[in-house]
Amino acid sequence: MTGDTWEEANQRYLVAAIAELRARLERSDAVPARAADAEAARVATIPSPALVALGAAFGLSTFERATLLLCAACELDGDFPGVCAAAQADAGRPCPTFGLALATLPDPHWSALTPEAPLRRWRLVDVGGGPSLVACPLRIDERVLHHLCGVRTLDERIASIASQVEPGGLAPSHRSLAESVASMWSTALDAADLPAIQLCGPDDAANVQVAAWAAAVIGATVAATAAHLVPGEPRELDALVRLWQREAVLAGCVPLLQCGEAGEGEGQRSWAIDRMVERIRGPVLISARDPRRELRRPNVVVDVPRPTPDEQRDLWRRELGERSEPQQERIDELVAHFDVGATRIRAACAEALGPPPAAGEELGDRLWAAVRNQGRPKLDDLAQRIQPRAAWADLVLPEAVQDGLRQIAFQVRHRPTVYGRWDMGRRVTRGLGISALFSGPSGTGKTMAAEVLAGDLRLDLYRIDLSQVVSKYIGETEKNLRRVFDTAEEGGAVLLFDEADALFGRRTEIRDSHDRYANIEVSYLLQRMETYRGLAILTTNLKSAMDPAFLRRLRFVLQFPFPDAALRAGIWRRVFPEATPTGQLDFDRLARLDLAGGNIVNIALNAAFLAAAAGPPVTMTHVLAAARTEFQKLGRPFLDG
Repeated sequence: MTGDTWEEANQRYLVAAIAELRARLERSDAVPARAADAEAARVATIPSPALVALGAAFGLSTFERATLLLCAACELDGDFPGVCAAAQADAGRPCPTFGLALATLPDPHWSALTPEAPLRRWRLVDVGGGPSLVACPLRIDERVLHHLCGVRTLDERIASIASQVEPGGLAPSHRSLAESVASMWSTALDAADLPAIQLCGPDDAANVQVAAWAAAVIGATVAATAAHLVPGEPRELDALVRLWQREAVLAGCVPLLQCGEAGEGEGQRSWAIDRMVERIRGPVLISARDPRRELRRPNVVVDVPRPTPDEQRDLWRRELGERSEPQQERIDELVAHFDVGATRIRAACAEALGPPPAAGEELGDRLWAAVRNQGRPKLDDLAQRIQPRAAWADLVLPEAVQDGLRQIAFQVRHRPTVYGRWDMGRRVTRGLGISALFSGPSGTGKTMAAEVLAGDLRLDLYRIDLSQVVSKYIGETEKNLRRVFDTAEEGGAVLLFDEADALFGRRTEIRDSHDRYANIEVSYLLQRMETYRGLAILTTNLKSAMDPAFLRRLRFVLQFPFPDAALRAGIWRRVFPEATPTGQLDFDRLARLDLAGGNIVNIALNAAFLAAAAGPPVTMTHVLAAARTEFQKLGRPFLDG
């Protein structure tokens, strides 16, 4: 009937085909008439009915297709089990068997039920237990039954480890990559010629979206699964590969393996990942930070960089819609500080536009907080986040050092203007990041200065734990550093490399392979520091231990001196908060204690505890008692005078 949907026409064909099958089992004279009805329903179904298309896709013979229909009929027609029992003259067999199929269906052949024949190879039917192969009950796979009925779904065994990906907004450069991937698939002669596509880049979400768009171009979908969920046992892996290939035919579903960082999933399951990619016949995609090098299947590596700054601006404007016009300046700041893709931008806008704002809260501030918070989870796994508590008023430093710190803040804050609107970024050949070295004795305020900068710029501050970065294994240190820098770049974080001379020291004369690889680590770090878009701060107690080539490439080098008496007096005046009850403290006398700011903070804290135990306020007696303890800790004599 004209005007019917494909689902309705497919259902009509299925009913007619089952009626023909019933007539064959009943050996009725109506077989020719029922066959004519089924053929007419087939011709009227455009495109072809699901059973016919499935038979062509899996190479089923006429007999194999009829056997599959026989199994489906027992599930769809409540009277059909009785028909099967009557046809086999055995009331105890209300189910289809291979013997029944051989006896009643056209063009029978024994090879239809061999393990490598399509019915069993692709798990279209399951063979139950029985005294012989011909007596074993046959049952259609549930996923295949749904497909024959025109129901669009994903095999539950695939769905348990994978999720279908809907195409979202893409930057133009990423859309171009997706179209090139689709073109590779479209121009291949057959499935055997299709290369595996490795989508490699720092943003897994962008890789996944490029994959989803590429599949959509050819009328397919993508189901993504984490590589660590791939089974390592050979039989389970083989079964999964066949299910994936069957799903590619039934649902036009392309598998995407998310391998994450280089080396993730290596070891016991590494061979399973490679074997799965090699054995799947048809399109297959890999999302990873770096390409897999051991694949024996032909493959193409597609680099997926983050969107360009201009594309990121367009993505922000598109997600904000009509609210973007008043936020143009804030959008420029977001693009300058946070290197994020479409997925992160979409999520940040949804978070910022969601709940009603608090009194006095602006949309720009909500956007800034949202995108900053989204970058934290990844970095929290790699470094220690420091909550900035100090402000400019808390710093007691020489004027020259304070001026240098303010210049750093100015440059970070005004990058959108200088690099963007004034186009100075085009003339900078060594990267647009800002790097600084804070050198000086311990306790002179280097870490506090980093806190002040991060707090003033409204950025997160992360201290890099060198024990987690430096590795004795060749190449691992560079890999760890890259993860830190890439993740920090996305989150716009301020990086603090404490005691940096341990990692950024002088390159040595090459005496053996260890020296050579140690120098490679330093060289890699020099290059990565230059390309880092954010603010990186290095601290050291010994500037002379730093590599001179490294120092030349730093934007700022600030020397934090040991405080003189005047600076120490200023530190003492600021060390006790207003809420702390204090007596008549002689700050000039306390300034005679030859100590750095960090030691002064320790003394003030210990004195506060002494006063809390004895009764407030904090007096000189408490402070001097705490000072004696600090000097003993340092192994230095304390002079009461």
